[in-house]
Amino acid sequence: MSRIQLSSTALDAQLAELGLPPYSGTDEPAALRAACLDAVLAAWDAGAEPHRPVLKGAVRLLLDRLAAAAPGRSVEVRVPPYAAVQCVEGPRHTRGTPPNVVETDAVTWIGLATGRTGWAEAVADGRVRATGPRADLSGRLPL
Repeated sequence: MSRIQLSSTALDAQLAELGLPPYSGTDEPAALRAACLDAVLAAWDAGAEPHRPVLKGAVRLLLDRLAAAAPGRSVEVRVPPYAAVQCVEGPRHTRGTPPNVVETDAVTWIGLATGRTGWAEAVADGRVRATGPRADLSGRLPL
């Protein structure tokens, strides 16, 4: 996975581009990531492109929320090149490619997790690749 670093400097650059005030929260990762999600959604609403470090922060936040809401290790959710998590109760995989994998891009993942994109639509048009009997996340999204 990519080593894109998140900092308030990257977030502030995104916010400045959107004409918004700089980030005034803490440098705690969870707080920065939540602010990144807000900035990504604001960028999309303004028709702007989110900056990569800000997009990564939003992806990580939402993957962490999924893992907390559906703890387990039977499904691997991948959003390359940003992050991946294991979630959903069931048989745990330990080696090689897991039997239940969901893979998508950052834009689609954020859309799914926030309810801006529907699961069935994203699977049907190929933006989500879901393999395995436990890989259907439609009942767990949006977060």
